[in-house]
Amino acid sequence: MKMKYLVLLALFTCIGNSFAQQTPASKQTEAITIVGATAHLGNGEIIENSLIIFEDGKITQVMDATATKMQYRGRIIEAKGKHAYPGFIAPNATLGLVEIDAVRATDDEDEIGSMLPHIRSIIAYNAESKLVESMRPNGVLMGQIVPRGGRISGTSSIVQFDAWNWEDAVIKEDDGLHINWPSSFTRGRWWAGEDPGIKPSDDYQEELLELEEFFASAKAYLEGNSEKTNLAYNAMKNVFSGEKRVFIHVDGKKEILDVIDFKQKQEIEHLVIVGGYEAHKAIEELKENNIPVLVQRPHDQPNSEDHDYDFPYKLAGILHNKGVLVALESSGSMERMNTRNLPFYAGTAGAYGLGKEEALKLITSNTAKILGIDDMVGTLEKGKDATLFISEGDALDMRGNILTHAFIQGREVSLETHQTELYQRYMEKYESASK
Repeated sequence: MKMKYLVLLALFTCIGNSFAQQTPASKQTEAITIVGATAHLGNGEIIENSLIIFEDGKITQVMDATATKMQYRGRIIEAKGKHAYPGFIAPNATLGLVEIDAVRATDDEDEIGSMLPHIRSIIAYNAESKLVESMRPNGVLMGQIVPRGGRISGTSSIVQFDAWNWEDAVIKEDDGLHINWPSSFTRGRWWAGEDPGIKPSDDYQEELLELEEFFASAKAYLEGNSEKTNLAYNAMKNVFSGEKRVFIHVDGKKEILDVIDFKQKQEIEHLVIVGGYEAHKAIEELKENNIPVLVQRPHDQPNSEDHDYDFPYKLAGILHNKGVLVALESSGSMERMNTRNLPFYAGTAGAYGLGKEEALKLITSNTAKILGIDDMVGTLEKGKDATLFISEGDALDMRGNILTHAFIQGREVSLETHQTELYQRYMEKYESASK
């Protein structure tokens, strides 16, 4: 009877723990030296037999272990035969904003309204999300958390994926404004008896005018001395000053060219194309205006009957090889679950025109440059945050992406999902109660 009581007690304890967050790692207290790993620096370079040292959350040494007599410091991790990488970065993600799609109370990615530059995704970010912690075992250690909906969705922020709350998680607060560009084409409403084929949109120019008028009104408000406070207009101040990047979600060639024209008219300093399915048709214009592209995930079907079946696989390589700064994003169907597959998307791009080390840039250094955080993360370099991991093999391959250690700002983080941790706790308690 006593044994049954203990087993039940353990079961209820585990059920209670299923609602608890994994404990974030403690601050780094001693130096750590990684010896012997093949270091993929994230800038295209490789050190076959590397020595990596970090302390107080910062990388202090990255060098060839065979060419130095540098003394090891603190804890030593022998990593011969393994691979070291900078932490992967997931841009344009909604992690922490939605937990269960079917439960409205856990969905906080969208707000009512159309022009919402003052909506800040970081306020709604749930650092305790089980989906967030499931990113770490694949090496995805950071992300740009982006609101959805409306013409101007709001402002994103960049976080690391091991924290108690958003204040602890944030790397760069309010980094960018997100705009959903209107489409110049539309489909007929078949349910209303209309032709379901694609046709030019009668509303396109009107929707562009509304966006231009909002920018003009915001500028006039900020230049004037209005007695009333307008939160939406106030939120545009850092856009006009160039401190905040503008991310425009757009796919078609005509729309991309109109975005470039919009950038010039509005004198936007830092503009990024998100999606960019037809960006290859406007390569010269993108290069002339120094506009990078966050390419949609390659594991998708072509959007056009004229494209090869593997066009999405090749798009990042096409843009990169023509001189456009490119990174990968993973929005779309089941995007929060699929964000953990970011390294495998990069692996696919690598197999279709890029090569492994260039593909690695798509989720490390290139992403960091596009997001404006390359002074902190994105490569294994002295002085940058010690946000990195060790893998048994090739981290861009499902068969090799087996992490043994991961660090965020020098703190060694858990690589177990909550479900694995819960199962282990249950078994430990059950076995203990059965004795």
